[in-house]
Amino acid sequence: MPIADMDTRHRGLTRAIAESYLEAARVCLSRHHESPVAFSVADGDQPTKCFVSWEPPDARTQGAWANDIDTTEAGAYCCGIAGIERARELFAVRRAETCTGADYYVGAPGSGVDDLEDCLRLEVSGVDSGSRAAVMQRLAEKVQQARAGRSSLPAIAAVVGFAQGLIVMQDVQDGS
Repeated sequence: MPIADMDTRHRGLTRAIAESYLEAARVCLSRHHESPVAFSVADGDQPTKCFVSWEPPDARTQGAWANDIDTTEAGAYCCGIAGIERARELFAVRRAETCTGADYYVGAPGSGVDDLEDCLRLEVSGVDSGSRAAVMQRLAEKVQQARAGRSSLPAIAAVVGFAQGLIVMQDVQDGS
């Protein structure tokens, strides 16, 4: 699963943002694993196995990312966006606005240039050291958040479980 150089594939990520997310992901992954590690990407009932490789963070990087909450959030953006790329060949095209119930708009290559009509919303979250049950509980919460968002676009919720080596995704059905 490619977590490096994401700005070259995802128009919604600048180089600085992609590198920042990568740094956070390296810290999160190194808390629990050595590179490379097998991750399970579960998109509905279709889990696939992939490998994630990264350079271990040095002490300076670990110190810069000492806030566990911020680090887990930013690392989850990296791995969640890479996961949706791997599972569905969707790419981040733009950051989502506040109150949309999502973090990013994603779409097929070339989508979202003029408008977001052919895009989906992507809500991402991360669980650092929780169990599989904690990851699934967070997914249920993120599905509800996306469903409540002020947007008519369809959505996907994705949760990265760093300790579990797991990314789970679920389409968000309209609650009305």
